[in-house]
Amino acid sequence: MLTPAAYAGIDDKRGRFREIYCAVLDDGGGSVPDYRPCDEALTRVAGEPPRTGKPVDLGPSKRRLVAAMVPGVGWDCVDPWLKRPDTFGEHLRAKGFEFAILKVDALSGSTSNAKQVRDAIMAMPHEAGAPRIVLMGYSKGAPDILEAVVAYSEIRSRIAAVVSVAGSVGGSPLANYAEQYQLEVMRLFPGATCGPGDGGAVASMRTETRRAWLAQNPLPDGVRYYSLVTFPHPDRISSILKPTYNQLARVDGRNDGQVIFYDQMIPKGTLVGFVNADHWAIAVPIARTHEIIGASFVDQNAYPREALLEAVLRFVEEDLAGGSK
Repeated sequence: MLTPAAYAGIDDKRGRFREIYCAVLDDGGGSVPDYRPCDEALTRVAGEPPRTGKPVDLGPSKRRLVAAMVPGVGWDCVDPWLKRPDTFGEHLRAKGFEFAILKVDALSGSTSNAKQVRDAIMAMPHEAGAPRIVLMGYSKGAPDILEAVVAYSEIRSRIAAVVSVAGSVGGSPLANYAEQYQLEVMRLFPGATCGPGDGGAVASMRTETRRAWLAQNPLPDGVRYYSLVTFPHPDRISSILKPTYNQLARVDGRNDGQVIFYDQMIPKGTLVGFVNADHWAIAVPIARTHEIIGASFVDQNAYPREALLEAVLRFVEEDLAGGSK
């Protein structure tokens, strides 16, 4: 987990993803929410492969992939307060994709949530032909998904791919010194519907826990694994995340305010890209519905998330078809 991507068995396809993401952003132009130029939306890190020069297909999804998002810690606690519109679903459906958020316990450990991921997948309509479900794990949602894929073989034939989105695949040093009771404050958010769960969320994100699990549980073949890593410039860290960013910087300055970049990568998977956004900006649209908070504390929250998610699905669809060599 501490070695360069090429030496850890990671397939580095950042160059092709940059082509696809840039094409999506250029195609949307001013209509893309929180638009940024492509070179500001992605972080260029040494060793990025060159662009392929191949055209990018921006037509409707041929495979009709379904982005099934497993959210991170506390999602059910804060989602009613966020009052977010269904911009992900609206954007993706217009491009021929589908989008759903899979419900898991906000404050439970990954083993408990893995069973809920399994049940949600088995309840989804199953069609003949190539699988269409792309499981996308944000933050703790990534290890929840990985545990489900390992523990429940019956879901594997239904999964087209697994994507870690700023996932705490290798845990986070922040969890090493945290306790579960510190998360309980999330149950006090206005409109929160989350219960206490099994009380294992923090323990399941500790680096010792996650790395031991990875060592003892080889990921099954037959499922494709991708990692979208948040690797922001320091000036793209929101004020509210600066203390945890600085705390993690004592271990490694290349972090997003919650997770170090190398702990976001699925071993022996494909590296999609390094995103110039902090841990909240990539998935949690706080500033769009809470302007005062966005202007004062979450001041780097604006990011073209819808375009990013479309680009990831286009990249995965192409890669599954063998087109992004």
